[in-house]
Amino acid sequence: MGGKTLTRADLAEAVYKKVGLSRSESAELVEMVLDEICEAIVRGETVKLSSFATFHVRDKNERVGRNPKTGEEVPILPRRVMTFKASNVLKQRILQGHLGVEAKAES
Repeated sequence: MGGKTLTRADLAEAVYKKVGLSRSESAELVEMVLDEICEAIVRGETVKLSSFATFHVRDKNERVGRNPKTGEEVPILPRRVMTFKASNVLKQRILQGHLGVEAKAES
């Protein structure tokens, strides 16, 4: 899976090139969008970005786990976790990209 990692700076650069804002305005816009998404998730709201994904926070109850080394039972405290569910549109784009890579490899 040795691919490139997309960073905030990359997103800001893409906004700069496609929208025409200054580099600093583009970086600020990216930060504002990411901050709003983060704040909504922290508040426990579901964030749905159409044709991309849904971020959902759910509560997990206390349960008993095991230390894999010793086999000793350990209580796992209740906590909140975020889940990410890709949209069908995103899943299709990933599949098409994968099939395109396979076709290139075969030729």
